[in-house]
Amino acid sequence: MERDSAPRVQNGCVSVINTLFGGMGPARSGIAAPSLRPPRRLEALSGEVPIALRPVHFSDEEEWEELRWRNRDWLAPWESGDPLGADPPVFRRWVWRLRRSEKRGVETAMVIELDGRIVGQISLGAVCGGALRSGIVGYWVDHAHAGRGIAPTAVALLADWAFHGVPGPRLHRLEIAMLPGNVRSRRVVEKLHAHYEGRRIRYMFVDGRWRDHDCYALLAEDRIGGPASSPDVRHA
Repeated sequence: MERDSAPRVQNGCVSVINTLFGGMGPARSGIAAPSLRPPRRLEALSGEVPIALRPVHFSDEEEWEELRWRNRDWLAPWESGDPLGADPPVFRRWVWRLRRSEKRGVETAMVIELDGRIVGQISLGAVCGGALRSGIVGYWVDHAHAGRGIAPTAVALLADWAFHGVPGPRLHRLEIAMLPGNVRSRRVVEKLHAHYEGRRIRYMFVDGRWRDHDCYALLAEDRIGGPASSPDVRHA
């Protein structure tokens, strides 16, 4: 079915915002919005770094909080924040917000597990359907487990689900943005053979100020480099 491309008119004027979201937002006319119901578990293939991704649960609060506290200095230089000064939500409120965002098809997050313990987190946010079908990937890994291939494996698992999972959002493009000095994140995208798209000026509010970011992209038609790209997907 073709999308109606005629401009929307309000009070005799063309509505730019309605026209824009008509091409970018969730599909209309009975076509389902992208699903962000996270899979019960995504597991790396045998022979790869033996991690798994799963949804964040309320029961993870103590372990997750302890891990974040232990890594507070390690993560601080790369942490995004709210330029209006709002405090980040407490854990349980954050999980509730995730559940609502998943229902709306705009955001999800999963913990990264190794040997049954949480060693990091990966998120898919700013998800847009329609003609764009894109999202932004963010991740962090415990300092004690850095340099072991966990982050690129986690991104590959998430990308397979986001691009090809059934059910899944069936996106076309995933963006990974990083501060120019973040050498470890640059190694992640290099291992995945991501496309470098350039530097965005004052792109994100990080560590108290607007910072430039280097942006990379993975596309659904790419053969993702690095970790094998056919995870064991298990849905609840």
